[in-house]
Amino acid sequence: MRFLYFYLMGDQPDAVRAAAPEHAGYWRGMGLANYLGGPFADRSGGLITFDAASLAEAERLVADDPFVQRGLIEQSWLKEWKLD
Repeated sequence: MRFLYFYLMGDQPDAVRAAAPEHAGYWRGMGLANYLGGPFADRSGGLITFDAASLAEAERLVADDPFVQRGLIEQSWLKEWKLD
């Protein structure tokens, strides 16, 4: 299953900057199939796409994101993505 994770950051730029390397390392370090992700140019949030076996697994991956763990995400959406 392919998932899309879209997130917007809260207004804590110093905390976001401090956590960004851990966040990026978390996602890159898992070796997820079809992983592609990165921040928006204005650093207001980001977009990640990846494969997971189930919605529950995808939700667990997102919940363990250092940005989520530190309460830095203001809004987010996790959706299964059907590619044709």
